[in-house]
Amino acid sequence: MSANNSTISKTRKRLVATAASVAIAGAVGLGAVTTGAVPVLAEPVKLDAPVQAPSFADVVELVSPAVVSVRVNGSVQEASGPAAPFFDMPGFEDLPDDHPMKRFFDQFREPPRGERRDRGPRPPRPVSQGSGFFISEDGYLVTNNHVIQGGDQYTVVMDDGTEIDAALVGTDPRTDLAVLKVEEKRKFTYVDFADDDRVRVGDWVVAVGNPFGLGGTVTAGIVSARGREISANPYDDYIQIDAAVNRGNSGGPAFNLSGEVIGVNTAIFSPSGGNVGIAFAIPASLAKSVTQQLIEKGEIERGWLGVEIRPVTAEFAESLGLDEEKGAFIQGTQEGQPAAKAGIRAGDVILAVKGESIDSPRELARKVAELPPGEKVEVSVWRNGKAITLEVELGEMPTDQQVASAPSEEPAPEADAAAAGFGLTVTPSEDGVGLVVTDVEPGSVADENGIQPGDVLRSVNTQDVSSVEDLKAAVEAAEQAGRQAILLQVVRDSANRFVTLPVG
Repeated sequence: MSANNSTISKTRKRLVATAASVAIAGAVGLGAVTTGAVPVLAEPVKLDAPVQAPSFADVVELVSPAVVSVRVNGSVQEASGPAAPFFDMPGFEDLPDDHPMKRFFDQFREPPRGERRDRGPRPPRPVSQGSGFFISEDGYLVTNNHVIQGGDQYTVVMDDGTEIDAALVGTDPRTDLAVLKVEEKRKFTYVDFADDDRVRVGDWVVAVGNPFGLGGTVTAGIVSARGREISANPYDDYIQIDAAVNRGNSGGPAFNLSGEVIGVNTAIFSPSGGNVGIAFAIPASLAKSVTQQLIEKGEIERGWLGVEIRPVTAEFAESLGLDEEKGAFIQGTQEGQPAAKAGIRAGDVILAVKGESIDSPRELARKVAELPPGEKVEVSVWRNGKAITLEVELGEMPTDQQVASAPSEEPAPEADAAAAGFGLTVTPSEDGVGLVVTDVEPGSVADENGIQPGDVLRSVNTQDVSSVEDLKAAVEAAEQAGRQAILLQVVRDSANRFVTLPVG
């Protein structure tokens, strides 16, 4: 072999070795390798010990016997009235008796008067299926009101498949809770409610229930949020969870890792109707209070103020001299009801009840509803630029009312901060209470806020006005206090409205 051929052979061997090194490097993700160099592998990334993922098996094994499926049936009502025209079509009676179409239609046709087809009692029809859980060893169990609504026969299906008849103890549509009772001479496994004040966003949660009638299904997730309002009832304060909750889970429990119930699964948000990871549970504290009353009394008694309330807006807070947009603004009071008797009046802002601060109208509704009728409570009220305390003896909420209702009219539109002057012409009312609006300049800030001729201006910044001088003095006082707006109490058709108008 010539020297030249020997050199070519050695070169080929080096190229092959280099290609192999590059191939190896590419396979392990090391990138380029210097020709002729031995590749050096980096240390692999790994944990010193495997992640200890939580297992929910112990919790599930402990609580499953306390969780049940709830099957609801209702009686079928006999139809009455004339037969539908469809079954009285011309020519129907001319069909032969043995004609299959005549036999088909005849089973639906209304029998002639005086005759009745006696087919015997109709079986109960299925109404709904849901979930529930025992809260006492003697057979009391919790579910949702919407699960049992419309039914008159209730069957509880235990985790081992045993079916037991149950009786309805009581319901509370306002919180969507209901209590059933099974009568059997045995002790039932039951669970307790947790202290939901200790529930934190990010905590693990386990939901057990009966989705789609499957029974005994367990899902897990975390607490996604607290204090959710979904406009389901006046006391919205839901715990949001992302554990899978579907149709049939309603009324079932959401557990913490100690096996305590932190909430009752009651609603989901889903464009498709199935689980998308947004479910809502009634907090344990509310569920416990309601179910105890239902067991003891069969109904719920709630405290009652008799007020019409709305949120404290930035404009309201500014005009009233409040530092924060908190509290419940009193739009009006009902004559002869507890709030009016105690001296609470339109234009006040309720800041606290029994020493506990009130951040919003809904919080006021919840707080008062939790208190028993007849209890005397101290209510902190903001009036005339300062807080005063009034004692209110709560009444009992009427069955067809809410603790506090939203105003019947839409909130007044926001005032135009650039407008100069109110555009109002007023005159003292005949009875000496308030100022009657006789004219409103088109396009003025008063016009934009819906003030009309015939309205009565009762107060400015909660100060009664009965003359033009009173109105001017109130406006000057607001300007001297550095406020950017005044709050007008406007009465129309015996209903109160509050409007903010800019000053300065």
